[in-house]
Amino acid sequence: MRSGSHRARGALAALTAAVLALAGCDAVGGDSAVPTSEGSGSGRPSPSPTPLWDRSPDSVAAVGDSITRGFDACGVLTDCPEVSWATGASAEVNSLAVRLLGRAGAAERSWNYAVTGARMADLPGQMARAAARRPELVAVMTGANDACRATPSQMTPVADFRADFEDALHTLRRSAPRAQVYVASVPNLLRLWSQGRTNPLGKQVWKLGICPSMLADADALDAAATSRRESVRERVEEYNEVLAEVCAEDRRCRFDGGAVYEYRFGPAQLSQWDWFHPSRNGQARLAEIAYRTVTARQSPS
Repeated sequence: MRSGSHRARGALAALTAAVLALAGCDAVGGDSAVPTSEGSGSGRPSPSPTPLWDRSPDSVAAVGDSITRGFDACGVLTDCPEVSWATGASAEVNSLAVRLLGRAGAAERSWNYAVTGARMADLPGQMARAAARRPELVAVMTGANDACRATPSQMTPVADFRADFEDALHTLRRSAPRAQVYVASVPNLLRLWSQGRTNPLGKQVWKLGICPSMLADADALDAAATSRRESVRERVEEYNEVLAEVCAEDRRCRFDGGAVYEYRFGPAQLSQWDWFHPSRNGQARLAEIAYRTVTARQSPS
């Protein structure tokens, strides 16, 4: 009987030890992963969270105005979307869509909803059409026509410009919450005037009504003309501040940091017909800026 009792106590002790050992192995929780990078000794890093910004989106929609339509890049007073910086197929331009998707991919998965003459108030409608495609990236360039009015007094107020841009982004988010947005700054219209005013043909085209707030009386250098142009330049800078601030509030939005505004367009980058809109060469430069911003590891400061 005593020997049987010893055997029973031995078996109980062994069972108790086994239970305690199992309990010790499950100390991190029944379904929890064992730590890897800190304290585990395995040397394996913890998995990184998925980044909010995808540097290689698989589809592109473009919204904006005449610049994104390639206006005056191929002929006088006409759109030429095939050379658009955003979605064009031209090998000479190598658009943002072509750089990101390849030529075949761009033909299948890029869309241009920009409209010549559009202002920021038109952007929510364009954005709704773009959102219906569920694009992974929306490229935005608009605001020049808000400054290019008949007179400076008719320029879009900054508060309205902000409200319309916010509305456009909200419109996109309702239908395509994960879409990324690239926002180009408004070009320096004063510099475009200073470059184009030396070309007689360009100045004749300007008289047809291209950006009169900046380009009217192109040769006038008196105080009134200088003040008028400066007021347009200042308004463009205010618009760019709005674009930067509103974009910064959206985690999936990147502003170009003022790169388009700062770019020094020269004769080769301007249309040979109006010396104001980008030429094919100018469109290519805009594509470079956009691609550099979209594929950068961090958003421009």
